[in-house]
Amino acid sequence: MKVSSIQLEIKDGRSKQDMITHALGMIDRCKGDDLIILPELWNVGFFNYENYKAYSEPIDGETVSAISKKAKEVGAYIFSGSFVEKRGEKFFNTSVFFDRNGNNIAEYRKIHLFTYKCREPEILTPGENITVVDTDFGKVGLATCYDLRFPELFRKMTVEMGAEYFLITSGWPYPRIEAWNVLNQARALENTCYLISCNCTGVNQGIRLAGHSQIVDPWGNVLAGSGYEEMIVKAEISREELLRIRKEFPVLNDRRL
Repeated sequence: MKVSSIQLEIKDGRSKQDMITHALGMIDRCKGDDLIILPELWNVGFFNYENYKAYSEPIDGETVSAISKKAKEVGAYIFSGSFVEKRGEKFFNTSVFFDRNGNNIAEYRKIHLFTYKCREPEILTPGENITVVDTDFGKVGLATCYDLRFPELFRKMTVEMGAEYFLITSGWPYPRIEAWNVLNQARALENTCYLISCNCTGVNQGIRLAGHSQIVDPWGNVLAGSGYEEMIVKAEISREELLRIRKEFPVLNDRRL
């Protein structure tokens, strides 16, 4: 299975429509891949809090509709990355997962909103539902950025819901790059899952985003990764390999607590 993580550069002053057009062009470069993932709040910029409500849209709004159409066009599963969803009087950090025909097969609303020197929880409402979805290459668990710090979420997705892959959309900043690298590998290793993360890069409201999107195997090895530049991270992964590793090293079966 061919996977691509599109590490988008966030530029202050770039409009939402320009970002959508740019993202669609990057997706075109991934034609022939099976799975494509985009980063967190890429059409607004995570630290552009003042634009959250102005850039918000319903679940079938401009951003989601464009990605849905593109998924069908390139024939790939696409994890949309997140956008600010307006739902009634509430706003959420929401991602949508599309199948190869552009159908919305799963939605995830970020459960763990970031509270450290951050306005996200002032504006947005935390999600409540854990999301694992069936695909033609296995079960996929969805998460967003700060979720990485909560191992119980990933354990639940794996042990109780059967996840074999984790997709992480993110807007993780530079000062905590070491934590980002460690947590990407740890969440994959401790659950014997593939992990595909997609982080933003660039400088957003004076804050440098960390980049370093990764594709990590069930042993915790980084198969492919990036630096700070905008780029597409690509790798080939195999469910058969995952099942072989789980059989050879059955750590999940050896749990006692």
